[in-house]
Amino acid sequence: MALSGDHKNRGELRIFDSVDEVKTVLAEYINQMSDEAVQDHGFFALAISGGSLIDLMGKLLQPPYNKTVDWTKWYIFWADECVVSKNHEDSSFKHAKEVFLSKVPIVPSHAVPINDSVSAEEAADDYEFVIRQLVRTRVVNASEISDCPKFDLILLELGTDGHVASLFPNHPALDEREEWVTFITDSPIPPPERITFTLPVINSASNVAVVAAVKAKQMLYCWQ
Repeated sequence: MALSGDHKNRGELRIFDSVDEVKTVLAEYINQMSDEAVQDHGFFALAISGGSLIDLMGKLLQPPYNKTVDWTKWYIFWADECVVSKNHEDSSFKHAKEVFLSKVPIVPSHAVPINDSVSAEEAADDYEFVIRQLVRTRVVNASEISDCPKFDLILLELGTDGHVASLFPNHPALDEREEWVTFITDSPIPPPERITFTLPVINSASNVAVVAAVKAKQMLYCWQ
């Protein structure tokens, strides 16, 4: 599994028989994290990986969450993203906008896309700059123990090869410790060019949840 590092806080593994169970539990979990973050510091900074996670968040579009979640306080980031046009079928932003963002009253500028008009390296640098500005304005908290942002929740999906975000097994990006956002141009899953949060950023989050499908079971691993 790609996720590793110095994260030593408590975790919980839950196993479910169906995707619908995961959707229900995930909606309640995200709602709880949102409420706690807004009450504590006024915003909810959520980072999401690509893949099917946006679809798994679908219960949030239904009662009671669609009426009770304080959507105006949400900021959404991408823990990884394909460096493609926002209109491209591989764009996580495009998928999120179609199935989620357009259906809830999130402030449009609070869903923070990557710059898709530059190279992968420049897109990673640009995204890190944007996050640094939001840390300075305290929209995103700063970690007390590292020079990293402290997202309220990072939501990840475990790939069949063990990767999370776009951190693939044995890839040099796993060793990046200085940058918050890095890039790859040789993803084993197309498209090849991507940006991704680094392990120090993932490990600095207040909460992390990893969703995985294993045979007939669905797993949700959360840690704080």
